[in-house]
Amino acid sequence: MAHLLKTSFLPSSQTLRRSHSSSAPALISGRRSRLQVQAKIREIFMPALSSTMTEGKIVSWVKSEGDKLSKGESVVVVESDKADMDVETFYDGYLASIMVEEGGIAAVGSAIALLAETEEEIAEAKAKASSSTAAPTAAPAAATPEPQPEKIPDNVGPAVVPKAAVAAAVAAVSSTHPASEGGKRIVASPYAKKLARELKVDLGAVVGTGPLGRIVAKDVEAFAAQVTEVAPEPSVRKSADAEAGIELGTVVPFTTMQGAVSRNMLESLSVPTFRVGYTITTDALDALYKKIKSKGVTMTALLAKATALALVKHPVVNSGCRDGKSFTYNSSINIAVAVAIDGGLITPVLQDADKVDLYSLSRKWKELVDKARAKQLQPHEYNTGTFTVSNLGMFGVDRFDAILPPGTGAIMAVGASQPTVVGTKDGRIGRKNQMQVNVTADHRIIYGADLASFLQTLAKIIEDPKDLTF
Repeated sequence: MAHLLKTSFLPSSQTLRRSHSSSAPALISGRRSRLQVQAKIREIFMPALSSTMTEGKIVSWVKSEGDKLSKGESVVVVESDKADMDVETFYDGYLASIMVEEGGIAAVGSAIALLAETEEEIAEAKAKASSSTAAPTAAPAAATPEPQPEKIPDNVGPAVVPKAAVAAAVAAVSSTHPASEGGKRIVASPYAKKLARELKVDLGAVVGTGPLGRIVAKDVEAFAAQVTEVAPEPSVRKSADAEAGIELGTVVPFTTMQGAVSRNMLESLSVPTFRVGYTITTDALDALYKKIKSKGVTMTALLAKATALALVKHPVVNSGCRDGKSFTYNSSINIAVAVAIDGGLITPVLQDADKVDLYSLSRKWKELVDKARAKQLQPHEYNTGTFTVSNLGMFGVDRFDAILPPGTGAIMAVGASQPTVVGTKDGRIGRKNQMQVNVTADHRIIYGADLASFLQTLAKIIEDPKDLTF
């Protein structure tokens, strides 16, 4: 989803006056206030890209100072608490001055750049930017600063040499490839940049395969693997050390995502929760999975579909409470599934999981996971969940408890399906595959009987999964 740069007007000394005949001085005088139109210099603000975002990090500027912009064009890539997002301009004009460089952090609503309406306004905008004393947090010292244009005095027009000199300097330190926006700047995801530092990969030599040539993590990994194949043994050892190297004893500040997770976890402590566990036999589900796995169906989609069908019969478990005074029966069943990514976790959402067929659900899930790992999820793809599933079964974990996301009624922790010796109804000993699920629920709106009944329904669906493929 495209996001628009928020802007406001700054007063400008440039004015446009409509000429009139000298034979009507009184008319001109009477309408002068309406006939004078001020040219505009707009502040570009850090947008709020999610309901929990309080500050954003500039990942990359898609446009450079002096570039002409058209309404709807992408100008900057911003890292919010959950994803990287392209931000578009809402106005035509010129990107006059960048106030927060790449890597810099700015509070939501603070100015990150100035947009001039006309080319003649660029110099004045630069002067306003240089005199501003409310600049947001600067880029980290570790980041390599890009060459900056010399300050243009107020009495110098925009057609001076520094702009061309800056373009030449930028071109000298950039590599021209699909991700470099015409040789001006390399565009890569934050994870890709981190990997590049760890693996000592020059991003200028990597060809991006992401949207618009953006370098993503798999591009860096593939490039590093090619280099490793032809490198001598000492270099291989060095790369391995860099990949696994963590300097013990160091203090590492939270990333934007880790900060958001921390705030959500603290908020969840204010909710009175309780937990209910249930053992479910998965023989029939496992058999179904083996049968349709070749068609692209994932186990995550199977579990999400089964959970959604169970929630149809127990809407209170799909409800949510935000103000502590009321709760909402959600009109849609949107299953959020926790995914671990670099620097934190995120919960991509399978919307209307009860209504979407299993095969489409699986395709959608694969798409969401790819976008999550590339930090390209849009807000509606991760903040609209009504019930959450967290699955650690693939790691061999047999049981665990999950923390309730704020604003939702319940979260289900799914353990591994394991062969288990059980007693059969006829008094004999048998072997079945069983998994443990533990649900954490908001006790203000969901009670023990509600959760027990939901889990019984879920178990029946999983143990007789014929309805999952319809």
